[in-house]
Amino acid sequence: MPLAQPQIAPEKLIDSDGQPHYGLFDGVVNSLNVKAFKYYNEMDKPASILAKYLDFKQFQFVSIVTQRYILGLAIADIRYAASSFCYLYDIKANRMVESAWLRPLGIGCQLSHSPFEGKAKVGSSAHHFEFDIVDGCWHVNIQLTNIQAKLKLLAPPLSLPLSLCTPTGYNGWTYTQKHNALAVTGQLTIHQEPQPLQNALASYDFSAGYMREKTAWRWASLNAMTPQGAIGFNLAAGVNETGNTENVFWVNGQRYFLGAANFHFNRHISDGFWQISTNDGRVDVIFRSLNCRKEKLNLGFIKNNFRQYIGYFSGVVIGDDGVKYQINNQLGLTEDHFAKW
Repeated sequence: MPLAQPQIAPEKLIDSDGQPHYGLFDGVVNSLNVKAFKYYNEMDKPASILAKYLDFKQFQFVSIVTQRYILGLAIADIRYAASSFCYLYDIKANRMVESAWLRPLGIGCQLSHSPFEGKAKVGSSAHHFEFDIVDGCWHVNIQLTNIQAKLKLLAPPLSLPLSLCTPTGYNGWTYTQKHNALAVTGQLTIHQEPQPLQNALASYDFSAGYMREKTAWRWASLNAMTPQGAIGFNLAAGVNETGNTENVFWVNGQRYFLGAANFHFNRHISDGFWQISTNDGRVDVIFRSLNCRKEKLNLGFIKNNFRQYIGYFSGVVIGDDGVKYQINNQLGLTEDHFAKW
C-alpha cells in the first residue's frame, strides 16, 4: 500500500484564500499563482512587497545519461543573483568539463513560472541552453561550444511525476515536481559526434517556493536501464519533509512512494561511500562516488556550498508489490548542499 494518497493536482497552487494546496498530487499543477499568495512574516504581519519578492526562490535541473556521457544542467534564481551551469561528464575518461554563469539580480536569466508551460533560459544567442516546457513535457535545447542538442524527455504512457507541496518553516512553502527514467528523443551532438539515444534516460526537477533562509539537503537520483526495465528514483532529506516526502521510485513508468530517506556519508571524504536507505525498509543502496561538481560562494548574506557527485549505485529497491529490483553499478547522482539566501 502507498504511504500517502495523492489528490488530483489543482489548476492553481495558491487558492482563492491566498494559501497553498498542500499534499501529494496526481498530475501537474498548471500555475503556481504566486502573486495570489498572502505572505506573512514570523509575527503574523503582512510581509512587504520587497520581502515577498526577495524570499521567493526557484530552480530547475535536468540530468541526461547516455552510454558515454552524463549531462547536468541547472538554472537557479535566488533573486539577488541567478546561478547556472552545464557540465559534461565523460564516463570512460572520468573527466568533467562545464560552463557556468552567475547573473547579478538575475539579469539575462529566465525561469519558467509554471511547471506545465514556460521557458527557462540562460546565456546568449550563440552560447546558451534552455528548458522549454510544453503541456508538461520538457524539451532541452543546448547551443554550447562542444554540445548541441534538441531533445525531448518522454514519460511512458500514464506515468505520473512526483508532484507535491509542503509547508516550509513557519510561513513558507515548497512546491517540487520531479520525474525520473524518462526516454530521450531528438538530436545530441558532443565534440562534433552525434550520440545514440536509444538507451538514454533523463530526469527533471522543478522546485520553487518560500524556502528556509538557511536550507540544506541531501539528495540521490538514478536513471538506469536494467534487465527489469527502465528504473529511476528520487531520494531527498532536508526540504520537503512536513507531512510528506519527495521519495519516489519509478519502474517502467510506474510510480511508487517511499518512506523517509536516511543518508550516511562523510562529506570531508570526497571519494567515499554513501549508505542510503528509507525508513520503510524498501531502499538499501550504496553509492560510490567517481567525480564531483563543486561550488562555494561566501558573501556573508549569501552563502552556497554545493557538491554534486557522479558515481555508482548498488543495492536493492522494493516496489509496492514486494518485487525486488536489483541495482548493480548503475551510474547516478548524489548531492550535499547548503544555501543561505
